[in-house]
Amino acid sequence: MANHKSSEKRIRQTKTRNEHNRYYAKTMRNAVRKLRAMTDKEEAEKLYPSVQKMLDKLAKTNIIHKNKAANLKSSLTKHIAKLG
Repeated sequence: MANHKSSEKRIRQTKTRNEHNRYYAKTMRNAVRKLRAMTDKEEAEKLYPSVQKMLDKLAKTNIIHKNKAANLKSSLTKHIAKLG
């Protein structure tokens, strides 16, 4: 166990940030899954801007890597283009 006050505080901060990051990463994954499951092009096009905004925000705050966000946006765009 931690012996210093500063290390105890660091443990608390890490736990809090970890929970925060896991929540937003999971929310993002669910949004991406929901968009990929859509078969209606109009609905997918309506949902895409909010998912794109979410990905950009998470990349900006380093919850996900910026290239991962770019790859996800690209693949989702391709998915929407394929829908007829």
